[in-house]
Amino acid sequence: MDIQGLTAIVGNLTYVALIMIALWGVFCVVMVWTRVAQKRFRNEEAQREFLAMLEQPLERGDFEQAGAICEGDPRAVPQLALLAIESRAAGFSKVRQMIIDRFQRDVMADLEYRVSWVNTMIKSAPMVGLLGTVLGMMGAFGKLATAENIKPDQLASDISLALITTAGGLAIAIPLVISMASINVRIRKMEDLAISGLTHVLESLRAGLNARGGRML
Repeated sequence: MDIQGLTAIVGNLTYVALIMIALWGVFCVVMVWTRVAQKRFRNEEAQREFLAMLEQPLERGDFEQAGAICEGDPRAVPQLALLAIESRAAGFSKVRQMIIDRFQRDVMADLEYRVSWVNTMIKSAPMVGLLGTVLGMMGAFGKLATAENIKPDQLASDISLALITTAGGLAIAIPLVISMASINVRIRKMEDLAISGLTHVLESLRAGLNARGGRML
């Protein structure tokens, strides 16, 4: 197989690679966006309403009612609040550390995994596009080297490969970069809001245990 044939095959594989990068990048963006939407409150006011509803049974030591309020809610704060209520006998320090660890492991680690894939696609798309550019130029120069009189239309396919793959790589990376900027803002807001909410829950839980004569160290 000559260099022109090899360039054509690898060039077509470059198109396939760009399509796969684009699809996987979009999939990961959608997954992160959906995950954040599932785990966060819509806004601070919505979280404040939930905490106000949870605060009363917690502070008077009615842990069954408090657990019932949290049960079935997929958002991070209610789920971690339920874990704190169920683990209240372990002591305040252990419960607080447990909540922090679970938040980092079950919520943030999953988001960071998906985000890392998006960042990898952002870096990969222009590199694959650059590979297509190099292959296209190799094919064009290969034809120039093996033919005395070469017509412009004979170089068109190789030059087209060089330009399309470069443009394709950039067209994939740029929207993903913009999407990641928006996602990072949402993740930081979710994290700040969740930490604030969990701090409030733990303080209410400690007050409830004190009211019932319990002890959280």
